[in-house]
Amino acid sequence: MIAIAAIWISVLLIGGGLALDRVLTGAITRNFDSSLEYVLIAMIRSSEIGPDGEVRLIEPLGDQRFLEPYSGLYWQISGGDQEPYRSRSLWERTLEAPTPHVDDEIHTYDSDQFVDEELRILERNVILPGSEINWRYQIAQSREALDAQIRAVRATLIPSLGLLGLGLIILAALQTFYGLWPLRHIRRAIAAMRGGQQRRIVAPLPLEVQPMVDELNALLAHNEKQAEEARLHAGNLAHALKTPLTVLVNSATGRESELAATVRREAATMQRQVEHHLARARAVGRRGAAQARARVWDSVDSVSRAIKHLYPEVRLDAAGDKDLIARVERQDLDELVGNLLENAAKYGGGSVFATIEAAGPMVEIIIEDDGPGISPADRVRIFDRGVRLDSGKPGTGLGLAIVRDVAEIYGGQIMLEESEDLGGLLVRLRLPAG
Repeated sequence: MIAIAAIWISVLLIGGGLALDRVLTGAITRNFDSSLEYVLIAMIRSSEIGPDGEVRLIEPLGDQRFLEPYSGLYWQISGGDQEPYRSRSLWERTLEAPTPHVDDEIHTYDSDQFVDEELRILERNVILPGSEINWRYQIAQSREALDAQIRAVRATLIPSLGLLGLGLIILAALQTFYGLWPLRHIRRAIAAMRGGQQRRIVAPLPLEVQPMVDELNALLAHNEKQAEEARLHAGNLAHALKTPLTVLVNSATGRESELAATVRREAATMQRQVEHHLARARAVGRRGAAQARARVWDSVDSVSRAIKHLYPEVRLDAAGDKDLIARVERQDLDELVGNLLENAAKYGGGSVFATIEAAGPMVEIIIEDDGPGISPADRVRIFDRGVRLDSGKPGTGLGLAIVRDVAEIYGGQIMLEESEDLGGLLVRLRLPAG
């Protein structure tokens, strides 16, 4: 960043310096030429033709340097076969045009015809009244004063731009250094977290960096929550399996006659617990996938076809928005919808209706049946693991518990109500919209 800034500043300052140098030297040169042009016009105005056809000045030019030999300021009038009419400052020298030509307007150029002196020359051709000769008027001045002024300007311009460029590069370096300094704090804070000295980045940081730190702290909190949930699930599973295993060990040690029945009963209990915690573990693992999306209608339609094969006597219908997407893995969505539709088909009276609709930032899946429903007192207890209100039908008593746990993992919720249309149970499942 510092190198790019230095290169860009240098390019801009060099370009700007060249342009500024051109403007200033042009202004100085034009001012220098204007003074010579004034003298040239004065020469033309004071010229006349003598009795022998020669040109002469009726008024002397006021600058004393025209009278001093080699003073650096000269004039000359030449034309035809006449001897050039020159200022005394030229002495024995003569001003010559670079090539034969006629200048109807003032022509300005530099000349090095004098070995020890560079000249700035203005010239113009004029035909005077009473003469047919095209007279060439020339006024010349040494470039020494002009070059001295240009050198003085450049002596100020170049160091000034160099100092400005150096200051800008130092400023860019300091801005980059101190602008990125908060990232060093973050690096040290992460090292401290890895070493166990702190759990979050708590140092005050600039507003530009704070959102990134907040997201990092949120990610750490999310990972800690997942790890804590994993530890909790492992503990719950170990505790749930501990009692059945103890019963099996005691039964085997005591050589009870009903050992086979005990093994089957306790093994079924352990299987239910393992299925429940495996479902939660899968949902927790998938929750971190930010790209998890599933089309709700496709899941409801797919699960409905499977339920109809299992319960052909049940009428199952669905309606609603077919384009709604939930922020959940398709496999988990199928498990949620499958548990709810299977319960409605199993415990209902033969009619099940599913509705899909949007509810603000959530997608709502409503499943109604025409069964006996669930009393308000049992609508909370039914979500406990292993609780079954109808023990006459096969099941583990974990379906609604799994639905509740998986929905909550994705930030959703499940509610039990009474269906106004069918008279049975109404299950309202809400999941974040994708």
